[in-house]
Amino acid sequence: MTNLKSSAPHIHGAETYDDLADWGVQPDALAGASHSTGRLLWKTQLPGGGQSESGIWVCTPGTWKISVPRDEFCHFVAGRARYTAKDGTVTEVGPGSCVVFPAGYEGTAEVIETIRNIYMLA
Repeated sequence: MTNLKSSAPHIHGAETYDDLADWGVQPDALAGASHSTGRLLWKTQLPGGGQSESGIWVCTPGTWKISVPRDEFCHFVAGRARYTAKDGTVTEVGPGSCVVFPAGYEGTAEVIETIRNIYMLA
């Protein structure tokens, strides 16, 4: 059951939910041509002018420069990827991985096998 217009928007079966919108190619490509699809679950304005959003993001293999403008929590439910921060720190992700990318995180993202992540930006 899915109800994106509920007072508590929800998607059951988010690991396999397939009513995804085309979000286009990943900008700042270094290798490959990663393509993104997803579904926005919820988005709101925060006090002080910021925004918060959550949803599902799916991305095909490739490598690109990454720059995270706001704190982002990701729960990866499929695929494999490697994130390498500017300081050289490597974060490997796969099904079951949870990662927080703090605002200002910069480096590269390398999707090895198509990833699916449930995310929250604040």
